[in-house]
Amino acid sequence: MTPRIALRDFAAGFGLFAATVCVVLWQNAHVAILWDTSYVLDSASRIAVGQIPYRDFPFVHPPLTFLVQAAIIRLTGRVFFHHVLYVAAMGGLGTVLTWRLALTSMRGRVDAAWTVALLVAAPLAVLGIYSIIPIPEYDGDCAFWILIALWLLLRADAKRSVARGLAAGAGICVPLFFKQNMGLPFLLAAMGAVLLVLVFTRIRRGQRADDAPETRTLLAILAGACATLFAAALALHWTTGLGTTLHWTIQFAGQRRLPRLRKMLAVFRDPSLLWALPCVVAALALLRVAPPQRLRWTRIAAFALLAAPFLFTLASLLIYDDADERGDSLLALWPLLLLLAAAMAIANVFRLRRQPSLRGFFPLILLAAIFGTLMSQQLWGSTYAIWPLLALLVAELLAYIDSTRAASRGFVPTFAALISVTLLVCGGFYTASEERLSYLNFPDGPVQHSAFPQLAGMATPGPYLPELDELLRYAEANIPQNDGLILLPGEDPFYFATARVPRFPVLLFDPTTDPYSGAEAAALARTENIRWLIVKRDLQLKGNPMPNRAETMILLMKEFTLAAHLHGYDVYRR
Repeated sequence: MTPRIALRDFAAGFGLFAATVCVVLWQNAHVAILWDTSYVLDSASRIAVGQIPYRDFPFVHPPLTFLVQAAIIRLTGRVFFHHVLYVAAMGGLGTVLTWRLALTSMRGRVDAAWTVALLVAAPLAVLGIYSIIPIPEYDGDCAFWILIALWLLLRADAKRSVARGLAAGAGICVPLFFKQNMGLPFLLAAMGAVLLVLVFTRIRRGQRADDAPETRTLLAILAGACATLFAAALALHWTTGLGTTLHWTIQFAGQRRLPRLRKMLAVFRDPSLLWALPCVVAALALLRVAPPQRLRWTRIAAFALLAAPFLFTLASLLIYDDADERGDSLLALWPLLLLLAAAMAIANVFRLRRQPSLRGFFPLILLAAIFGTLMSQQLWGSTYAIWPLLALLVAELLAYIDSTRAASRGFVPTFAALISVTLLVCGGFYTASEERLSYLNFPDGPVQHSAFPQLAGMATPGPYLPELDELLRYAEANIPQNDGLILLPGEDPFYFATARVPRFPVLLFDPTTDPYSGAEAAALARTENIRWLIVKRDLQLKGNPMPNRAETMILLMKEFTLAAHLHGYDVYRR
């Protein structure tokens, strides 16, 4: 690598990293997501003091996100801003890693691959893994480690060795322990790709394939994955109990969140597909079968057809005034690109029988991870952390377009620039409007900051943080440190801020994480000697997260009396 190229790569990587970090820090400077922050940091706090998930309390998510945050708490103390720095760094690294993956994937397949890869990755400054929801979160962590695993797979595919194969095998297992609905489909798709490449290699080369470097590398990937899963199973068996862990993270979580197939397929019922998909298919057909004597006009027509969905998304900023409609127009690109990528992935499988490689299976692996993610909250709710995976699918589509007979030297870079501008501009409006956070109340008015030292760096509009500070001061003065308490519905990072040890098994009372009925919760409050009940009246979360709230309150009020009426909370004592 020449010094000039090295400097160019460094400048591009640093620019992507810095832009993403700035967006994440800007988001945290004016938006605090109390509900999700509370769940992650309070759960990490109880792990940091020695409580073990699955064994000591019900827990529906894999452990690694919470173990990472618990390690930050143990190493640096309880300061919210330390966790902000973590997500900013992870977001920046995720954007840079997506750029390098896109460049590696397109190198040798696309003219001006360096420029095209940079164009593909640039929108991730505003649509990166932590740019939309800028807090420690399992979807963001899982997406980052999927990128790491893909990078390891690419290295193993390009420079075959047993060591790289073992590392890639271990890497494809890691996302499973951050988020099960993302990590498990990704793992299965990656191992399925390895097996198919092995089969295709054996068919193509016969007995000579047995000692080939690619065969040893592929077998090492499978061995690394099996060894990692076995080691993880042993660790869980010795600590939390493997059966208990599987019950909460697979059986219980599936019962509470697994959607029906009809709901999953609703993503492909977007009306815009009725015209956008035919436009793109017609463009690809033109590029494939263009007569040599009419290449110029074919390219113009194909580019116009390919550009139409993206130009419409840009125009939606002028057509619509409502942030919700603008967001829907941007998200409508997802089903279009997913259908195109699925068709390309199927075509790749047949083509790879002649020249098998893991890189050729990347669209299939990416689609498995994306559709697994969509099982959680479908298109609107689940895409916030996986825009890098969509960017990699776009890179694969651009490489496919470049392989057509009619694509000229500048066709793909120009189209990549249009996609980049669309996602950057519309994605910037989408992130800045906080449309994905519309499940929260953000009243008009100045941004309020917490004055509590442990919550330094937390800021959001509305009265929520001053009210939380008042509660924390009241608890410090009136509630003994070792007294058990319940917070309903658990929206605030109370345990993180106070360093109290939770005595009640559940911290966040919503159907996803709370396995108890109202009667069971009241009985547990007696069993665990809960002496205080704190009920939040003024929720940042829209709606009531507790379907059984009325029943639970009636049962608890038989044993608790009002001790204080604060601005946003009622405090009861047994």
